[in-house]
Amino acid sequence: MGNKLRVVLTAVLLILLTSCPAFPGQGIPKEVKSVLDKMQWFGHDTFKVEAGGVIIYTDPFKLGEGLPKADLILITHEHYDHCSPDDVAKIIGANTVIVSPGDCEGKLMGDIRHVKPGDTLTEKGVKIEAVPAYNTNKQYHPKANNWVGYIFTVDGQRIYIAGDTDRIPEMKDYKCDIALLPVSGTYVMTAEEAVGAAGDLNPKVAVPMHYGSIVGTDKDAETFKRLYKGEAFVFKKSVR
Repeated sequence: MGNKLRVVLTAVLLILLTSCPAFPGQGIPKEVKSVLDKMQWFGHDTFKVEAGGVIIYTDPFKLGEGLPKADLILITHEHYDHCSPDDVAKIIGANTVIVSPGDCEGKLMGDIRHVKPGDTLTEKGVKIEAVPAYNTNKQYHPKANNWVGYIFTVDGQRIYIAGDTDRIPEMKDYKCDIALLPVSGTYVMTAEEAVGAAGDLNPKVAVPMHYGSIVGTDKDAETFKRLYKGEAFVFKKSVR
């Protein structure tokens, strides 16, 4: 092959590679993709993570019947769409540990660990860090309430579930591999604000949540994915 032809073919290949849309998730590291493959999203802020023989649910809400029992349930705050006793009852087992802020007391029964921002604990072999979650330009989630998000580690990957929050200064200090961020606006960040938060966090992959149930639509998730310059992953809603 002549040098000129080789140069032309190389140039054509580069054009094709840069003009074609990327395959979803092609930039997500293998170890992170492995964790995403073990996750399900049931809408709103409800995720199920199964790793290392441990089943973790976050903010269970509007769950169906017949789901596997939880080893850990992480609840970010006491609002009904995050601390839902009826949904907790569907997944609680004899050995389930619930982690929640103190003002969920009275709504939940079982083996409960109350936390506030800054607390760290290990349950079922999972390290859990409670971090601040609050509004900065609205009053639905005051900082004084000591509500939380969580950073928890499974399979060596740090998952941050933000809870109901705006983009807050503390995010610049969080270290996470997977960031689960609200995008619906009204009570939490808008998609555009969540893009800024993801930039502060700099995770290996960012995942939009908190839409499609009470407020927000699929369009918010699509907007987030379109505007965010890093790697984004949008879950399909699991129905169970």
